[in-house]
Amino acid sequence: MQKKELLYEGKGKKLYATDDKELLISEFKDDLTAFNAQKKGNEKGKGELNCKISTQLFEILTKEGIKTHLIKTLDENSQLIKKVSIIPIEVVVRNIATGSLTKRLGIKEGTVLPFTLAEFYYKDDALGDPLINDEHCLILNAVKNRADLQKIRELGVKINDILKPFFAKRDLKLVDFKVEFGLDKDGNILLADEISPDSCRFWDAKTNEKLDKDRFRQGIGEVKVAYEEVLKRILKA
Repeated sequence: MQKKELLYEGKGKKLYATDDKELLISEFKDDLTAFNAQKKGNEKGKGELNCKISTQLFEILTKEGIKTHLIKTLDENSQLIKKVSIIPIEVVVRNIATGSLTKRLGIKEGTVLPFTLAEFYYKDDALGDPLINDEHCLILNAVKNRADLQKIRELGVKINDILKPFFAKRDLKLVDFKVEFGLDKDGNILLADEISPDSCRFWDAKTNEKLDKDRFRQGIGEVKVAYEEVLKRILKA
C-alpha cells in the first residue's frame, strides 16, 4: 500500500491518502498535548506504543462484534484504516469520578459511579470541546437522527462492558475513556480514531497509580514507562 499525500494532522496522528481512495494510513505521533493543546510535549516512542495498544484493543473489540475502521498494522507507528467521515461527537464513558466530572459536579475523585455514565462532547477545538446533550447534537447536525445518536451511546457502553473486565483481569481500573465514531461510504457506523492511554484513564488496581496521559497533564513524569506497563498488561495471557 503506497503512502501518498498528507490529508490531515491532528494532535496525536497524521492521516495519509493511499492508492485506494477508500483506505488511509494513520501514523501515530510522539507528541503529547493537554488542556486543548495549551500544554505540549513530546515523548519518543509514545506513538509506537499507542499504535500497538490501540491495535490490540481494536482487535479484541472486533472479535466481540464491534465494527471498526482498522484493517491492519503496517509498521510500528502506522495502521491501514478504512476512510470514514468522523461524527463530530466525542463519546466519553466513565466508571470512576475524576477529571472534569469531579470539577463540574464536586464528586470526590475515585468515587465509583453507580452505573456507567456516557457523555457527549462536541468536537470543536475553538469552543474547547464543550459538553453537549442529545438536543444539542441534533441542533448542531452532528448526527443524522436520534437513532444514530443512540447507536453511538450504546456502542460506547458496550465497549466499556468488554474492556472493563478485560483490564480488571490485568489489575487495571478502566476509569474512563473517550471514543470517536465515523460513517463509512455505506453509512455504517464504525469505531474510529484510537483507544490508548492518550484517550483512556488507567489506574493500577492495587495502588491507584495513574498509567495514562494524566502523568503528562499533572506533571508526574515517566509517561513512556506508564504506557509500556499498559501494553505489557494487555499482552499478558
